[in-house]
Amino acid sequence: MVTEIIPLIAWSTPWKILGASLGLTGFGPLTGVGDWTLQFAPHFMFPRGSSALSLLKLLFHKSGDLMEASIVSALAALAGISRGRRGTATATDSRLAAFVAAAGGISIVTLLALLTQSVLTGRALDTLRSPDALRIRITGNQWWWDVQYDAPQPSLRVTTANEIHLPIGRTIVFDLRSTDVIHSLWIPNLQGKIDLIPGRLNAMWLRADTPGIYRGQCAEYCGLQHAKMALVVVAEPPDEFERWLAANRQPAPEPSTQVQERGRGVVESGPCALCHAITGTQAGGRMGPDLTHVASRSTLAAGSIPNTRGHMAAWIADRA
Repeated sequence: MVTEIIPLIAWSTPWKILGASLGLTGFGPLTGVGDWTLQFAPHFMFPRGSSALSLLKLLFHKSGDLMEASIVSALAALAGISRGRRGTATATDSRLAAFVAAAGGISIVTLLALLTQSVLTGRALDTLRSPDALRIRITGNQWWWDVQYDAPQPSLRVTTANEIHLPIGRTIVFDLRSTDVIHSLWIPNLQGKIDLIPGRLNAMWLRADTPGIYRGQCAEYCGLQHAKMALVVVAEPPDEFERWLAANRQPAPEPSTQVQERGRGVVESGPCALCHAITGTQAGGRMGPDLTHVASRSTLAAGSIPNTRGHMAAWIADRA
């Protein structure tokens, strides 16, 4: 019986070999693909951080173990039934018992392997925790993301919306909150899903290892516009990140033309200021996204449309 089961196990191991060939045993070819489509595809199969890679390896290991156990158990049961039909009742009972015992043993070993892999993955994810991590507070709202970069001095804190900039190679911790309903933050290339629950603080630890622009998404149905509640994640070299951070600490520039003066007056005296804040102006609303540096963001409406002059004008006209 053992000599019949061993070839079956060997036959099913290519599932694991496939994962190894794709670079899932470490930062191999999969994490170094230069193609634009692969590098920035919002999919867990293209990890760009250690957390996402650990989760993908766990998925492959679990899938391979379950497939092996299922095939071996099914074939063992079929072999026992087939051989039993050709023998006596006593032989049938003994062979069935042997094959059932073998299948049960394989199932137990598989469950223990799955448990071990889950524990090891959890420990690997915990290694990211560091007191020197960059702390970013992300608050889920219907249907946009409020992003605040923490700093010891209040004047150095940065508030933005629907776009996160991260320095590569540095541990990041997101403090996750919600002001209304349950949301779930998912950045497939960098980390798994974590819920944002009203009245509760959750944390997401991650590290981006490859520069790029990634898509995040709310992964928990949160109302009518749930499908459009996305955000842009920009992973960049530390020096570029520091320049971006310094620029976003500045207030909005003073108007230099009559058109800009009129635009500022429209914002401060109109309904925009009731919901939105613009540092350096009288607009101090807190119900909607901070618009101080909205022109520097790549998208509008929580990742729904590109941030161009035409889309901006159409967006404002549609909301007016």
